Amino acid sequence: MMESSQSQSVEIAGIAVAVVAIAAGAAYLYLTKKPKGCLDPENFKDFKLVEKKQLSHNVAKFRFTLPTPTSVLGLPIGQHISCRGKDSLDEEVIKPYTPTTLDSDLGHFELVIKMYPQGRMSHHFREMRVGDCLSVKGPKGRFKYQPGQVRAFGMIAGGSGITPMFQVTRAILENPKDRTEVYLIYANVTYEDILLKEELDGLASNYPTRFKIYYVLNQPPDHWNGGVGFVSKEMIQAHCPAPAPDIQVLRCGPPPMNKAMATHLDDLGYTKEMQFQF
Repeated sequence: MMESSQSQSVEIAGIAVAVVAIAAGAAYLYLTKKPKGCLDPENFKDFKLVEKKQLSHNVAKFRFTLPTPTSVLGLPIGQHISCRGKDSLDEEVIKPYTPTTLDSDLGHFELVIKMYPQGRMSHHFREMRVGDCLSVKGPKGRFKYQPGQVRAFGMIAGGSGITPMFQVTRAILENPKDRTEVYLIYANVTYEDILLKEELDGLASNYPTRFKIYYVLNQPPDHWNGGVGFVSKEMIQAHCPAPAPDIQVLRCGPPPMNKAMATHLDDLGYTKEMQFQF
């Protein structure tokens, strides 16, 4: 009788251990498996605007909700989304934007949008109200990033071209296994035009050995200690990593700026492989 009881106990204990092991395995898979993103590369999907925060007279931050509080957008680092809207003539317009959030920001994504007076998609964002939906398709883009693929990034951004740079920088700095260094030159016309300044300064303060930022203004205020005028070769030499096989310089800005920066980089000896334009 005792033998039977003991064997039953061993059997029950064995089942209990197996159940715990299976549960632990399931939990591990749940925690380590990358959640499925909400984007569709072929079809537009609607996401509801839940918050619109005016940052300046022509810049606002838009927060859109995802289907569940643990949903992720599913956007690879350095890629962007296509947004569809209507211009002032009620005609359809599609334009690319880079969210300032990452997949570590669950349940929502955010866009920081500079709205230009004559901008067709700017009109759509200006008219958006909380509760409205934005049609989005993606991911899009040629940039692919793996932690450690370069020793350092130089970045040259102008105006709203800061958004892909901010997204890549955040992803690098917030990954404890990524030791890549980032050197950013960010150009604008006036101080008020600088987007995400508080966030950028926060990153520079939190990661002082891995992230350096140099602001350049065309019309600086009094007592300005950053760069003045247009981004020059000398500024690039002083604030970006020197040409080397294990660095890359990213650029994103208005077309005339991108063209001028490409010429500067070529003249300074950066090969085509060392350059990437968003």
